[in-house]
Amino acid sequence: MSTAMNPVLSTPDAPPARARGRLQLMLLLLVAIGPMILATAMYQWRFWVPDGRNYHGTLIGDGTQLADIGVQGAAQERWQLLITAPGDCAEDCRQLVYTARQIHIGLNRDATRAVHGLALSGQVDAAYDDELKREYPQLGRYRLEDAGYGKAVPAGEGAQLWIVDPQGNLVLRYGAETKGKDILNDLRLLLKLSQIG
Repeated sequence: MSTAMNPVLSTPDAPPARARGRLQLMLLLLVAIGPMILATAMYQWRFWVPDGRNYHGTLIGDGTQLADIGVQGAAQERWQLLITAPGDCAEDCRQLVYTARQIHIGLNRDATRAVHGLALSGQVDAAYDDELKREYPQLGRYRLEDAGYGKAVPAGEGAQLWIVDPQGNLVLRYGAETKGKDILNDLRLLLKLSQIG
């Protein structure tokens, strides 16, 4: 009589429930790990990589540091607009020095997150040196070694402007012909995305 009131429940669905649980686990792992595997494969074999880009300079992105291109003594904890020139600071170099200062000013409230500097392997003439001291008092001045610089920048490229992150990594490189507005837009985007500096 008690068995009729409380029938023993049979479990014929136990194997399918276990299989369903395994399927759910596999789907969960696929959702969690699948995108990472896909992204790694896309990077490794270069498929489905968009041809377009949002930056205007030459992307470095390989871990190259300031010291690797021969810049000495440029340690900082902020983003940097660095002008480099082999030899003296010719007209293209002087234009980039001016552009870097204008970009720095154009950052407005983010200007405290960046600095600008000049690295030369030669010397500037006395008149330009006085102008730099008078007109560009915040400009950092560094030494550039030609041997390291020649490996990083093709011969004949002239003066270059680099965006350097707060850890000293080179991010983007621009020639003297690049418009200041384009460099400013790139730097603003980097500052917006960055959690450092």
